[in-house]
Amino acid sequence: MGILSKVQKFHGANEGPNEINTEKYGTPAHSLYTELAPGNLHQKIEIKDEQGKTLYWTKSSIIAIKGKTDIFDVSGAQVAHLEKKPVSLHEKHYITMADGQKFTLSNELFHVVKDITNIEGLGWKLRGNVIGLNFMLFDQNGAPVAAIGQKLLSLHDRYSIDLYQPQHEKIVVAIVIQLQKMLTARRENNE
Repeated sequence: MGILSKVQKFHGANEGPNEINTEKYGTPAHSLYTELAPGNLHQKIEIKDEQGKTLYWTKSSIIAIKGKTDIFDVSGAQVAHLEKKPVSLHEKHYITMADGQKFTLSNELFHVVKDITNIEGLGWKLRGNVIGLNFMLFDQNGAPVAAIGQKLLSLHDRYSIDLYQPQHEKIVVAIVIQLQKMLTARRENNE
């Protein structure tokens, strides 16, 4: 393990997870990896396992104002529906899981130093650098759910997801996809 594995949370399938996280929280149950399909109008994202097998994929509306995205599993069954509230002071994003569970991601605006993203409806907390998408998700009891890291330089917008509570895999995938979409939209607006 090099210096990057201590600082950077992103890791490839052939690399070990972030050393600081493993020292603090132990070894994750397993890892997932996201990759944006370049040139796709629907901004398709594939979520793969450690062997490179696609487990989930997304389809988004072409009209960015609506900000609608659906996540499907490999069999084509819907896992979650993501939707952005068109006008909101707190940049609200709604997530509805296939089982009917609903929760909201919202950004508190006007924070100069860092973004504050809230997860309303789960009792979970997000800690870390959300803008750089290097953060931890903790459940309502303060136990780690997942560590997410963004690859520093990538044409395919790649992320690694280390799952500590694999029973929440689909919820974590939905949160990461929504945050990834939020950050992509921000980058496009700033350009």
